[in-house]
Amino acid sequence: MEKDTLYMHEVANGYRPDVERLIRYIPWLESKVGNNISDFYKGNGIGEHSIAFPVYDSTLMSLVQDARRTKLLDRNYAYVYSRNRIRTVEEEQRVIERATIQDMNTLKGILSKYILGGMTKGKIWSEGVSNGSILKVLLKMKEILEYWDKPMEARAEKMWFQV
Repeated sequence: MEKDTLYMHEVANGYRPDVERLIRYIPWLESKVGNNISDFYKGNGIGEHSIAFPVYDSTLMSLVQDARRTKLLDRNYAYVYSRNRIRTVEEEQRVIERATIQDMNTLKGILSKYILGGMTKGKIWSEGVSNGSILKVLLKMKEILEYWDKPMEARAEKMWFQV
């Protein structure tokens, strides 16, 4: 039993730096749940001569870049969905709610769907923020790591996107 607890602490410590890097986006994500975070560029008569393209919130783009610099992304995230029989957002969020430290790879897979999937289909980023899945994954990871280790806090410095 003591070996299991020690192992869980080691696992928590392994994920800690990457999760700390991303939890600073939690206040921004909370403020954007249910909102649209992209718009289409409409300048200089682009509709007449070209195809409109999406413009994303700069904080979202910072989140994506920070997430890509962590070890929290799994290119095989599709297997997480098939293995756990996740087909809808509701099923996805139920899996997130029930996750424990043994399910960190599942949480990584869900986060990966939204971060890596958005690299090829940009609207996936907006969906992950709007439906709250990215937020719920980060909150759950934070909760799990705080349970097995010590409380986490976002960096003390004021972030440029906070008011």
